[in-house]
Amino acid sequence: MHRLAAEYRDVLAPFAGELTLIPDRWLHLTMQGVGFVGEVAEREVRAIADAASEKLAAVPAFDVQVGPHVLDPEAVLLPVQPAGAVAEVRDAIRGAIGDVLHDVPESPTGFRPHVSVAYSASDGPATPVAEALTAREFALARARVTNAELIVIHRDNKMYEWETFASVPLG
Repeated sequence: MHRLAAEYRDVLAPFAGELTLIPDRWLHLTMQGVGFVGEVAEREVRAIADAASEKLAAVPAFDVQVGPHVLDPEAVLLPVQPAGAVAEVRDAIRGAIGDVLHDVPESPTGFRPHVSVAYSASDGPATPVAEALTAREFALARARVTNAELIVIHRDNKMYEWETFASVPLG
């Protein structure tokens, strides 16, 4: 994954003022939000992690393929396949949230598993970025998904950054 992200950062470097390139440390596959810090009590977050641990114990670790890119108005996305395996993890996490909070934020539909390699940092034409991306061939990445992390996240520096609150193994 880091190799592929580095290849994208190389191609997208000339657009650094228009795009925020995501360093390896902040690459992630977003699954499901819980709520804003201060709106969800820490004891509830711990209970969600415990419930997720029970549910994810029934989901085996799996391999994913990452890429090729999709140019979105807000980001350069790398779709993750198989989407069904990722959705199974998300469903377990949503179930854990529902068990604790009874109300699960975010829609259960419309989820597109992906890893972002760049965020849009300005309003401008996408054509130059699209042309740069199509001028290069990218070898897809493979990764193994072995756990899910519950994180405390912010976007104070033009990209998502976080601290891990809990890490829950699959299987």
